[in-house]
Amino acid sequence: MPLALAKGLSARFLFALPVALMAMGSADLSANINLDDTLSREARLSIDLSEYRVTDTNASYFDVKARMALLEQTDSTILLQLRDQLSIGPSCRQKINAEPITTRGAIPGFYPSPREWELATRPLFAFEDSVSNLAGAFVASGDIYYAECLVHYLHHWAEAEAMTDFVYEPAQPQAWFASESMLFAAAMAYSIVRPYIDGLEEERSDIELWLQRLAREHSAVPGIAQQSCCNNHLYRRALYATMIGVLAEDNDLFRFGVSAIYSALHDMTEDGALPLEVNRGRRAIHYQNYALSYLIPNMQIIHRQGYDIFNLEVEDSNIHEGVGYLFQILDDPEALGDYAPREQYTDFLSDPQYFTWMEIYLSHFEHEGMASLITRARPTYSRSAGGPVTFYFMDPGAQEHIRMDEQRQETEVFQGLDN
Repeated sequence: MPLALAKGLSARFLFALPVALMAMGSADLSANINLDDTLSREARLSIDLSEYRVTDTNASYFDVKARMALLEQTDSTILLQLRDQLSIGPSCRQKINAEPITTRGAIPGFYPSPREWELATRPLFAFEDSVSNLAGAFVASGDIYYAECLVHYLHHWAEAEAMTDFVYEPAQPQAWFASESMLFAAAMAYSIVRPYIDGLEEERSDIELWLQRLAREHSAVPGIAQQSCCNNHLYRRALYATMIGVLAEDNDLFRFGVSAIYSALHDMTEDGALPLEVNRGRRAIHYQNYALSYLIPNMQIIHRQGYDIFNLEVEDSNIHEGVGYLFQILDDPEALGDYAPREQYTDFLSDPQYFTWMEIYLSHFEHEGMASLITRARPTYSRSAGGPVTFYFMDPGAQEHIRMDEQRQETEVFQGLDN
């Protein structure tokens, strides 16, 4: 595997994390980026991706069997601690008795109404935690009880036709946004356990048809041009489309997921910036990282189908340039040039969920700065985009002990759902 050519973080920056800003605004867009050069939805849908097809419907986003075997033999303190914690999974009865979300409802935007947004999204996040924790409990314990519980839990939602209605208006997209992460949380967790389920054919069929229907309906919403049609929300929709495409052996969904990688690489500037992300003013660094949080897991799913997607080049751009640019602007915000202000919001660096993609990347490539930075975030966990990712991906020799930072925040709140 080639090495990622990216600049590492300086010691000065690493010991200064995190730096918070007082003045932030979601509408603080840069006037120095030409968004006309980004790929439109229509152009993306016209890309010939016929060479991409599902090759293994039982391939999760990591090799579950191999990882479970490694975890049985490891003497890594971090992995052993995680195995002990995750092995005591949630109550199956409690999960199955929870009411699925079947009502239509609007969700207020995060930036204008953070308290109202948090209250409205709490049940959605509970679903994401539930599926991720059940899958993690199965991997940690090897107990089929948790795998079967996850199937029964998802089947309960499928039977209720949960999530099939959501409010979408260009001025009120939050319910549409929130559905994205629920879909890939469910699909990624289910992909882990499905090959180990003996029986429950009817339940599994219902779940897969439900997920496929939801993915097709949700991804058919075009989004706003030069915004949610093609930015990090495209990458989020692509993540569930790719995983559900694998589970349902739906090549159209799978190719939808692949198309987002082509779109991101097409849009990438010569220095590796994702223009629809770095045009977010004081959140430019946050959104460059946020986009990678979904692009890299998506590439991992595609990779597991046998494609050399991590080395794909489109318009002379590859994903390593996007990674390199992130670490360049983390190290020195002056490298943003005319894209965005130098005073950048960096509170996200205190939240382990924003580092999960790095764990996946490091399982393929060496990156000195990333390897140093992630030691302050482990164990990483995303309630939707992969669950306990350190447990699934970290090399046992990468780190022995958890490094706690006084500034570290244990919040699991996505602060990037507003476009």
